[in-house]
Amino acid sequence: MLVSAKEMLIKARDGKYAVGQFNINNLEWSKSILQAAQEMNSPVILGVSEGAGKYMGGYHTVVGMVEGLLKDLNITVPVSLHLDHGSYEGCLKCIEAGFSSIMFDGSSLPIEENIDKTTKLVETCKEKGMSLEAEVGAIGGEEDGVIGNGECADPQECKLIADLGVTMLAAGIGNIHGKYPANWTGLSFETLEAVKGLTGTMPLVLHGGTGIPSEMIRKAISLGVAKINVNTECQLSFAAATRTYIESGKDLEGKGYDPRKLLTPGCLAIKATVKEKIELFGSADRA
Repeated sequence: MLVSAKEMLIKARDGKYAVGQFNINNLEWSKSILQAAQEMNSPVILGVSEGAGKYMGGYHTVVGMVEGLLKDLNITVPVSLHLDHGSYEGCLKCIEAGFSSIMFDGSSLPIEENIDKTTKLVETCKEKGMSLEAEVGAIGGEEDGVIGNGECADPQECKLIADLGVTMLAAGIGNIHGKYPANWTGLSFETLEAVKGLTGTMPLVLHGGTGIPSEMIRKAISLGVAKINVNTECQLSFAAATRTYIESGKDLEGKGYDPRKLLTPGCLAIKATVKEKIELFGSADRA
């Protein structure tokens, strides 16, 4: 059964570890991530961007697939199905489809509009027992057409949004989606500490977890980050394993072209990446 991310994040915040949000793109992704979490006995959040939801056929398809996997794979660890960087309309569709958590990304809107829409979603999510993530200060890089420069959030604006009753808050602290450029200056722990100081016990979220050095990840967790998003790293490891399989001619041996064989190395690579992150985030054996 899908659960809200609220309880797992409160436990993570208090236990000084973070729960990984791993974005899914298809059945292979979902299955590999769920198996890795189960084997590591770790809670997990499956992230779905609006683009990925559309790619998979729609939000009802995603819910049906994930709920089927939970049953058929005997997944017993807590699993949350979460809309990543949702528009207001996208959030309403995912609530209706049966997601257990949503993120409303109003970071590009004027703060008044961000507050107004977040307030409405807080009420709906409370009624349905869902968790709600809000964002202040755009996360840099590009994800499904959403582009940000990696600016740092205004801690006062973070407080305004946190006070509305959201479950968790993503504050831009110089983090970006995708690969980090060579001239990246690192995370702004000064901003993170200021946000933490004003938002109190609110679990904080770090987007763009791919490529942030391990010591920075650990420091962010010590400063109140309870959820870390990983997407690009799984894509890169899947692509590299698939490339190796094809370039070594394995797809031409016997029935090596069968998708069940062709996609297996990539799936194993995703599992390995997820397990590595679960270790780093400290969520192993926390289910």
